[in-house]
Amino acid sequence: MNQKLKNEELNRLSVDEFKHTVKQAVVVVLDNVRSLNNVGSAFRTADAFLIEEIILCGVTGTPPNKEIEKTALGATSTVKWSYFKTTLDAAEFLTQKKYKLFAVEQATKSTPLNTFNSFDEKIALFFGNEVYGVEQEVINVCDGVIEIPQAGTKHSLNISVSIGIVLWEIFRHSLKKEL
Repeated sequence: MNQKLKNEELNRLSVDEFKHTVKQAVVVVLDNVRSLNNVGSAFRTADAFLIEEIILCGVTGTPPNKEIEKTALGATSTVKWSYFKTTLDAAEFLTQKKYKLFAVEQATKSTPLNTFNSFDEKIALFFGNEVYGVEQEVINVCDGVIEIPQAGTKHSLNISVSIGIVLWEIFRHSLKKEL
């Protein structure tokens, strides 16, 4: 019979251990995300999958903020983050740091996530706001667009779900390399 593990049995990293652990060469960029719950969820997911940094842009809320913390559950103190006034400023900064830029969006020449293969490069993933997605001006400066294949009648996912799916796929790929 399976027995649910207690928190002390999970072998979680301490905050200090987390800060000194090698991270995935991935930066998550939030493009004008209005929901503070979605921002908090992005932090928590970034912590779970050892993501290097989150960049918050435009109207996206920033820590410290009790609404972000409701879903982040402390991840704002473990995951490195920065803020840029515009998402294009963040894209320019990341390009200078030699990251490959990918919007996560539905677009004419997108790459389905299940066929995406730039896992061995430094990548920045741009996630858009809840109404309009990633701005076209941002897509224009990206090296590519990743799309999450969907089959139902609704052709959009909540941003926090999209972040979880994409980051899990990247993390899953890194686990396969370790074997």
